[in-house]
Amino acid sequence: MPRRIDILDCVGCGTCDRVCIVGCITKDENKKRIINEDACVDCGACQLACPKKCIYEK
Repeated sequence: MPRRIDILDCVGCGTCDRVCIVGCITKDENKKRIINEDACVDCGACQLACPKKCIYEK
């Protein structure tokens, strides 16, 4: 199952984006991160790296 980001808790730090091995995380107009679920390989690196712990399994 791909990961999801709780947009309300995301502070836009970009840590998840930097550790994503497939580059499926982008930022929106508010610098919050969004995961392209079709491209996510479910490695969990973003979830482990997130300092706010706002990434979870779908």
